[in-house]
Amino acid sequence: MTTNRFSRRAVVRTAVGVGATAALGVGSSTVSAQSPTLSSWFSNTSNYDGVVDRTGQSEVTITVGASGNGGNFGFGPAAVRVDPGTTVVWEWNGKGSSHNVVAEDGSFKSEMVGTSGHTFSHTFEEAGVWKYACTPHKPMGMKGAVVVGDAAVGGESSATQSTAEKSGGEKPAALKSWFSNTSNYDGVVDRTGNDEVTVEVGAQGNGASFAFGPAAIRVDPGTTVVWEWNGKGGAHNVVAEDGSFKSEMVGTSGHSFSHTFEETGTYKYACTPHKSMGMKGAVLVGDAGGGAGGSDGSSNSGAFGGVSDSALLFGGSLLGAFLSPIAVAVMLALGDDDRPPERDEQTHGHPSD
Repeated sequence: MTTNRFSRRAVVRTAVGVGATAALGVGSSTVSAQSPTLSSWFSNTSNYDGVVDRTGQSEVTITVGASGNGGNFGFGPAAVRVDPGTTVVWEWNGKGSSHNVVAEDGSFKSEMVGTSGHTFSHTFEEAGVWKYACTPHKPMGMKGAVVVGDAAVGGESSATQSTAEKSGGEKPAALKSWFSNTSNYDGVVDRTGNDEVTVEVGAQGNGASFAFGPAAIRVDPGTTVVWEWNGKGGAHNVVAEDGSFKSEMVGTSGHSFSHTFEETGTYKYACTPHKSMGMKGAVLVGDAGGGAGGSDGSSNSGAFGGVSDSALLFGGSLLGAFLSPIAVAVMLALGDDDRPPERDEQTHGHPSD
């Protein structure tokens, strides 16, 4: 009987080992797939928060002098993905002194300018990754990148990049109705971890320059959101649906309006004259899923609020991969322990005292 008992326990140990190995294997591949992209290039760039998807647009605007790196020393967004043939327009907001835009490979270079409203453009015809920087402020982290087509980023193929990077982020059910006619809404862009976040007023979208960019962002409580006008699309304003904040009507490039969001909730806003065209925005503060701060009352899909269905599915799969061999091991162990105890051969057949 000793031999059988040893074999069963060996199977238990083997099954548990397989379970642990499977769990570690899945975890390792996940970490690899979700590793930060362009991490080395953007190692000292405070406003880099992943590659923002701008595919599907023939022209994309990047702000020069956006908030970041200790002042107005950032490109906003720092990294974008576009289609081949897209023209990227860098537009100066006049902040942070003079800047330029210089490609690392020398394929494009602007002049040094500090004037608000100045622009420089370059059309990206071929798939690839183009890194660039502002020469005098490069050591401070004023860097950018344009990812064209399906080019791999940071050693990853486009297939392994996170859903948030490719689609723009989570899409709470509560915002579906609000953004039903907003062409540039592509999910909630995560901007948590920043004390100040900039949203472009007059971004490309809804048929012309009638959009907020990004349309929807998530920030931490206490974050100040700064709306900055690019001077395109005529005069715009920023008006909260619940009346908690309201800017004046302005068409001047470089004008800004700010509001600090102290409480958790979802705050929807729009440009009054262009609201019917889809010029709308939303700020999600903290763990809000769309149920507060003037939301339409519906909640996030899924039983766990802000956790997406795909995340729950992945978690379930990982748990299953880990527990399945353990369940087998437990069954074997129980089967072994439930057998009748072995009887001493010396007392076999004799009644006990």
